[in-house]
Amino acid sequence: MSEQIMIVKRDGVEEPLNIEKIHFVVEEACANLAGVSASQIEMNANLQFYNKMSTHEIQKILIRSASDLISLESPNYQYAAARLMSYNLNKQVYGQYRPVPLYDIIVSNVNRGVYDKSFLDMFSKEDIEKLESMIHYNRDENFTYAGLRQIVDKYLVQDRSTGQIFETPQIMYIMIAATMFSQYDKASRMHYIKKYYDGLSLFHINIPTPVNAGVRTPVRQYASCVLVDSDDTLNSIFSSDMAIGRYTALRAGIGINSGRIRGVNSKVRGGEVAHTGVIPFLKKFESTVKCCTQNGVRGGSATVHFPIWHQEIKDILVLKNNKGTEDNRVRKLDYSIQINKTMIERFLSNGNITLFSPHDVPDLYEAYFGDPDVFSKLYSAYEKNSNIKQSVVPAVELFSTLIKEKTETGRLYIMFTDHCNNHSSFLDTVYMSNLCLSGDTIIHAIVNNTEQAITLEQANTHFHNGETIDVLSFNEYTQKSEYKRISNSALTNTSAKVMKITDSTSGKSIICTPEHKVYTENRGYVLAKNLTETDKLRIINNFSQE
Repeated sequence: MSEQIMIVKRDGVEEPLNIEKIHFVVEEACANLAGVSASQIEMNANLQFYNKMSTHEIQKILIRSASDLISLESPNYQYAAARLMSYNLNKQVYGQYRPVPLYDIIVSNVNRGVYDKSFLDMFSKEDIEKLESMIHYNRDENFTYAGLRQIVDKYLVQDRSTGQIFETPQIMYIMIAATMFSQYDKASRMHYIKKYYDGLSLFHINIPTPVNAGVRTPVRQYASCVLVDSDDTLNSIFSSDMAIGRYTALRAGIGINSGRIRGVNSKVRGGEVAHTGVIPFLKKFESTVKCCTQNGVRGGSATVHFPIWHQEIKDILVLKNNKGTEDNRVRKLDYSIQINKTMIERFLSNGNITLFSPHDVPDLYEAYFGDPDVFSKLYSAYEKNSNIKQSVVPAVELFSTLIKEKTETGRLYIMFTDHCNNHSSFLDTVYMSNLCLSGDTIIHAIVNNTEQAITLEQANTHFHNGETIDVLSFNEYTQKSEYKRISNSALTNTSAKVMKITDSTSGKSIICTPEHKVYTENRGYVLAKNLTETDKLRIINNFSQE
């Protein structure tokens, strides 16, 4: 008489092998799927049982068998494989095939440190029971194998050192939705949570990896992309490097604005030092991006932005290609080359593009993101100034290199600085700046159809409570004050640098970040840090509160 084969369950308990259980699970996975055979999956698995084989191993073999049968002729095996994976996931998370109470899952995951502990402060047990009533666990059956594989590998909270997973897709979706709308008014937030959960779980809404993987965790990652604006100083460059590392570790993709960094051999401290140029600093940024993973979800990534007239543009354009040596290449970053109307006109007319170090033409960089005609006049004036270091390159040569490298690497991008601003829905200039005022700044707004004076901090609260806010601002093109709808709102880190600006005529003041744009009567919009005593501020006096 042959010895009975014992199977080891997930809890370590041994039981006799029951073939009927395997048949049942596979048949359930194939139910109502055309062109799918349960027996074919079992035969393709070629299961060879041995004593004390684990149930987890059996399930992995069955999943692999079903996925191997996916073909153009038999596409529905992708759903059978996904269902088998889902059953396996349920056993791992719940300890059984059927879900356990959502409250128990949340408490366990808060205690493990993988869910944000403040969630239990924002939602009571009764609230969580309402959340659970919104969940449709059967929507997991809508996943293809590839889709569920990505969810499991990248998005579900887990111990990545052991591979232990602590939630299923539908729990992930309800937790994302609840976290996103947790600060909304309690009278309406459940309505928004349900709508958002349905949008996510029915695949009507697609959100980026950092939010998918991090928004409900202690990381509280709401941002997919973080823009780091580096100035032309060592303090700024090294601070930018630290920010790049921190935000990469928080799962964000990084945009790096290095266009202000001066060119190689430019004077530092009046000529005491010759500048090393941008490439050594890009290598530093590259190392920082790649030494951190996005919380184990994926490797870090960053795109660096440069104007096409930068002194080192010829070297920048080829940094990603496979030619050259490690000393003159920075291949693990991506690059965005900024062009505008003037540069295109030079190309079309078979003209030249003059290259400058941004340090030698400080106002040229700012003008590049404004009125293209103003930039063109300033650019031409600098070209005629023989006292400024410059070099001339045929526009066709630069554009040809740009297109060639874009085609060959696939990771070289083009940004049209004038179109990004002229066709933007924002009045603020789009060039990776952080434009912020202090929270106690008084603004004039229409909140839910009521005209009133409120602080920016109050405006931020109103916005995140789901209320509509229109803010009074000045349109430099129409030369009129008008109300514009707020499309987004966020608070800047409390450690951000700020400055105070006072109008000598009215005595009114604002506190803002140096990059905030202020409208002047004599020069139009000017960065706060570039204001001078001769600038005349535009003061709106439409309200008695002023």
